[in-house]
Amino acid sequence: MPLEFPPQLIEILRSAKSIAILTGAGISAESGVPTFREAQTGLWAQYDPTELATPEAFRRNPKLVWEWYEWRRALVAKASPNPGHVALANLESQLTARGSRFTLITQNVDGLHQRAGSQNIVELHGNVWRTKCFDEDVVVDSWPDTNEAPPHCPHCNGLLRPDVVWFGEPLPRPALDAAVDAAQSCDAFFSIGASSLVHPAASLPYLAIERGALTVEINPDETPLTRAMTHSLRGKAGEILPALLKALSL
Repeated sequence: MPLEFPPQLIEILRSAKSIAILTGAGISAESGVPTFREAQTGLWAQYDPTELATPEAFRRNPKLVWEWYEWRRALVAKASPNPGHVALANLESQLTARGSRFTLITQNVDGLHQRAGSQNIVELHGNVWRTKCFDEDVVVDSWPDTNEAPPHCPHCNGLLRPDVVWFGEPLPRPALDAAVDAAQSCDAFFSIGASSLVHPAASLPYLAIERGALTVEINPDETPLTRAMTHSLRGKAGEILPALLKALSL
């Protein structure tokens, strides 16, 4: 049985000049990417991820933290974009072709949105596939292969680390500013697969609500955000988003 959507939702999306999307761990979980805490298995089950993903842990034992992220990259590498990722990429393509603004804000660090074809992505928590210098805080694209773990920065000889936001670190200011701007200027805002518990990302939908934007939550479960949204669609992103794209027929 085909999914049915509120007529108001379809009408506003068809005419929207600016759409902002926030995605959380739920959409990646549909691709088989374990959530941050679920990933601890095998050798790593003895470690608390909240104690590994910190600057202090890296200073204490950089080899351990680097190897943990190598293991996490291997987990992510096995995953592929699901129909939800692909639908968002197609929606962006169609909306931008007609001149609308589309901003995809993600809390995920797995790069699946890029692999699906999305273009205008704001990564609030970084990307596990990028590397940066721990001392200089700048992205490093290549370095001599010395088999060291972690490798050293080719510029300052400091240690390299994953370009992700660790506990106790602020979000990158350019990414946060871009996300806030998108939320405050959109006609429609989607929260997809997000727990709505992790701040400051969890506050973004409320900025859109204050603006008077149409707001939509897509999530199998109810969240603290649910009752504040214009529409709350219960289900998986990989099922709802393709159906929504078809209903829009842009």
